[in-house]
Amino acid sequence: MPANSLLLLSNQLVFNLGFYMVVPFLAVYLREDMALAGSAIGLVLGLRTFSQQGLFVFGGALSDRLGPRRLILLGCIVRVAGYAFLGLGGHIATILIGACLTGVGGALFSPALSTLIAKVGETSEKAGKRSRAQYFALLGVWGELGAVLGPVAGALLLGVGFQAMAFIGAGIFVCAFFVLLAFLPRDEAHPVRHEQGSFAPVLGDRLFLAFILAHGAYLFCYNQLYLALPIEIARSGGGERDLAPMFMIASVLVITLQLPITRLARHVGVQVSMPFGFALMAVAFAIVAVFAPLTPATAPWSLAPTIIMVVILSLGQMIVRPLAMDLVPTFAAGRPTGVYYGALASVGGVFVLVGNVVLGPLLDWALIPSARASVPWIVLALVPAISAFAMLAVTRRLTSHKS
Repeated sequence: MPANSLLLLSNQLVFNLGFYMVVPFLAVYLREDMALAGSAIGLVLGLRTFSQQGLFVFGGALSDRLGPRRLILLGCIVRVAGYAFLGLGGHIATILIGACLTGVGGALFSPALSTLIAKVGETSEKAGKRSRAQYFALLGVWGELGAVLGPVAGALLLGVGFQAMAFIGAGIFVCAFFVLLAFLPRDEAHPVRHEQGSFAPVLGDRLFLAFILAHGAYLFCYNQLYLALPIEIARSGGGERDLAPMFMIASVLVITLQLPITRLARHVGVQVSMPFGFALMAVAFAIVAVFAPLTPATAPWSLAPTIIMVVILSLGQMIVRPLAMDLVPTFAAGRPTGVYYGALASVGGVFVLVGNVVLGPLLDWALIPSARASVPWIVLALVPAISAFAMLAVTRRLTSHKS
């Protein structure tokens, strides 16, 4: 593996380690320590995700103009500031500022990282080696290694409190900044021309706009690991210490199955694989909707619906994520990809913000088994189900255009 790609992949591991050590426990901190209602928690988490994913399009455009290296380093600095605000904590305004800054940091470095991985994968594919989709699958695998270690570290640090965990997370990103400053190759000298780095090609491509709208459900579904998952764990009689094992299950699945699933999905083709991936996400939430009104089973079966949801949701996401990232350069057609990757994530951020604000009050119903406890899970299942049908139409059009 080239040294440059190894640096990028290991960088994703460290970023996810710092992220998953803190953010999965934010909802628990807001609910139990700050006694916020579900609507307020949904707003905080939605704003955090929107400030990252929703601003990706601007981060991607800046990456095209200024170069990926500068944006990755700047993103590290902003995320350090965000974690510092979370560490100060104690007040909703401070938490909101910290949560949004952690998101802005991600909006700066993530599209830049995707651009560099796309270039590495394209070069590798032309040389007859790993494909671009496989490199994005590897990026997911290395990221999940960090996602495994992060919740474990967070669970071990629960005794010191969420605020101390946030300061430790800031320290991880400080270390990442200095490593990247020393070893990340400098950006190419020639800047992107104005017409290349503009939003016009993205806004003028109706098929790409339909694609990113259909794809927006992916991030909304993924975000439920932070918002809805703790609710289902609480309904089942579990606690905050049961949260880390669920993230570990999802991560182990990605580490062990992501590459073979990506190879199989590419072999089957995007026209089948993409809609099927979204359909799996819908099934994951529908299963919980069936169990939500029922009295939880006794241990060790009480968390069975939660585990089933995490497994099926992860399988769907493993199908969709690498294929979607691999399709972006096809839409870009030789233009800089930063703004395209940014637009893909930004629409997802809008989905998360709007969806979390709507879903937050409904999730309060799911805390206690009752007839209406199924309602939020049915709503959740409908979102990826609609995207499955939409993605079927989009991939058909894309396939016909390419042929």
